[in-house]
Amino acid sequence: MNDKRSIYAWAMYDWANSAYATTVMAGFFPLFFKEYFSASADVTVSTAQLGAANSLSSLIIVLIAPLLGAIADAGGLKKRFLFLFAYLGILMSAALALVAKGAWEMAVFVYVLGNIGFMGSNVFYDALLPSVAGEKEVDRVSGLGFALGYLGGGLLFALNVMMVQQPDWFGLSDEVQAVKLSFFSVALWWALFSLPLFLFVKEPKNEALKGTLQVASEGYRRLLKTFKKVSKLKGLQLFLVAYWLYIDGVDTIIRMAVDYGMALGFDAKKLITALLIVQFIGFPATLFFARLAQLWETKKAILTAILIYLFIVLWASVMDETYEFYLLAVMIALVQGGIQALSRSYYARMIPSGYAAEFFGFYNFLGKLAAILGPMLVGIVALTSGSSRAGIASIALFFILGGGLLMMVDEKKTARQVRDALDL
Repeated sequence: MNDKRSIYAWAMYDWANSAYATTVMAGFFPLFFKEYFSASADVTVSTAQLGAANSLSSLIIVLIAPLLGAIADAGGLKKRFLFLFAYLGILMSAALALVAKGAWEMAVFVYVLGNIGFMGSNVFYDALLPSVAGEKEVDRVSGLGFALGYLGGGLLFALNVMMVQQPDWFGLSDEVQAVKLSFFSVALWWALFSLPLFLFVKEPKNEALKGTLQVASEGYRRLLKTFKKVSKLKGLQLFLVAYWLYIDGVDTIIRMAVDYGMALGFDAKKLITALLIVQFIGFPATLFFARLAQLWETKKAILTAILIYLFIVLWASVMDETYEFYLLAVMIALVQGGIQALSRSYYARMIPSGYAAEFFGFYNFLGKLAAILGPMLVGIVALTSGSSRAGIASIALFFILGGGLLMMVDEKKTARQVRDALDL
């Protein structure tokens, strides 16, 4: 516990897979989808198509994450499952480079599989946090992961942006070839920088379980047992519902911000510049939030971030100028990594390490369930109202409700209840 090599090896996975989150999910795929894969569709239709793709991939993770988490705990399989999903995401990142113009159906299919790989690997990555960090270090270590994610993802994204804006510098014929090469570069980056976690992070093994069927059976048993326990733990339920609500707003902004900017008519290159701002400000800001949680209280720091997000959404719904998008990007950068990192560490304090994967399965279950609702809501409201502004404004409800419920959570009392329920 608290071995520096293991901590940095664990955190480097965020550096590795954040390249997918930045270059693919937040950056080039939404732009490329509108201008290349779904070029003939109306902007509100392509927004709905993108929202549906994000929602479908989240739904699949919602259905499988808790069970796989229980099986991983039962058999000591967190690292194996992490790399199984990572391998899927890596392959699909490369495959996006092969999708033809106008083939939006194939683009959605590959993108959905890539998202499943990305999100699925994060279930088990999160679950390894209690194995590498003790209670006193969990905020710092969780924050380190997200901070390195912003820096690593931002560095590759900056290179990819340069490739797209100046393709001739790299011997490329045009922007299309540059974007496709960027998708392929994500696969290489993700694969390379995943190696430290694979080599240096140790996972406790359950020696009592040998066969595949025995592990699967024990996983089912533990999932049912944990589900029954969670259904009786009101404090844990309260946090999970609060998290489900406010992280919905966060994830939806991450996935739909560029699409929203394009719907307002903002220049694509300027939107990409805004994303770079988020990445490089997000690195020190996430470390600052982790430090703030140690000096203050983790819950208060999360609530502060929620209030800032609420202001961001309301401002975004009425903005008209590109400079406003830049200002909002700076504000998002200040809180995005912090709210994600501290939510993960706050939850980790409430659960025992021996049940981390299955409990984080529930955690990611709700996080991804939220990711179904948010993009879908934005798409539906935009279509029915004919206004992308109304779609983005609808996100405010999640921050209001999530913040209100989080104020009622007592993490220390909840941690005791969880341990008592599991007879630990």
